[in-house]
Amino acid sequence: MTEVLHTVENGVSWITLNRPEAMNAVTWDQRERIITLLAEASADPAVRAVVVTATGRGFCAGADLRGGPPAPAEGREGVTGDVARMIRQGAQRFIGAVLDCEKPVIAAVNGTAAGIGAHLAFACDLVLAAESAKFVEVFVRRGIVPDGGGAYLLPRLVGPQRAKELMFFGDALPAAEARAMGLVNRVVPAEELEKTAREWAERLAQGPTRALTLTKQLVNASLESDRTTAFAAEAAAQEICMTSRDAQEGVAAFVERRTPTYDGR
Repeated sequence: MTEVLHTVENGVSWITLNRPEAMNAVTWDQRERIITLLAEASADPAVRAVVVTATGRGFCAGADLRGGPPAPAEGREGVTGDVARMIRQGAQRFIGAVLDCEKPVIAAVNGTAAGIGAHLAFACDLVLAAESAKFVEVFVRRGIVPDGGGAYLLPRLVGPQRAKELMFFGDALPAAEARAMGLVNRVVPAEELEKTAREWAERLAQGPTRALTLTKQLVNASLESDRTTAFAAEAAAQEICMTSRDAQEGVAAFVERRTPTYDGR
């Protein structure tokens, strides 16, 4: 069975976790495949948006460590630094690949998103969730700290107090509450999730791709920038954007009072 399904349709790269029997707990090999697909989406002008979703009842139930990277060489005991290296090269690279993807990324959360699965969703630019979906900061239940960028992402999305509540208690957060908290853009009936994700993604794929890319970068960087730095980045991004064909088409369409047709360049 192919554990990561992939298709490109109407300018949208669909990346689908496909281990429903394991609630899509993600293996090392799956992470590497998704990292590669996100990098390919960035580089491919034919791809103008990305959707990350899953089959079955679970979006991603966390990390499946049984499919981890190769063990240390035979005869070598684990040493301080091995775990940190594993996190940097695994979970953090995984979440970083979503944040750094040059195309808009939509999470279509069909079920439970726990641990790294929740962080996978929160790293996406837009989050759609089925009514039955829930999000779980499961790490505290295992006696470990959140990894995969959780302590970076959550305070920026909901503030430090709510982030601590979610991480300290590890309670399941239903989709409706996640939306009220600002973690989810829209909650829809399960049978409408794929349709809504397709509509949103194809709308993005018809938009000015370079402008969307630069907007994503500006917003992500703004949370760590002072005003002077953010304003300088904005001006530079607009300078770059105005050289694109899409910007020229957008201005021409405005002057000519017609709907613009963007080609993503």
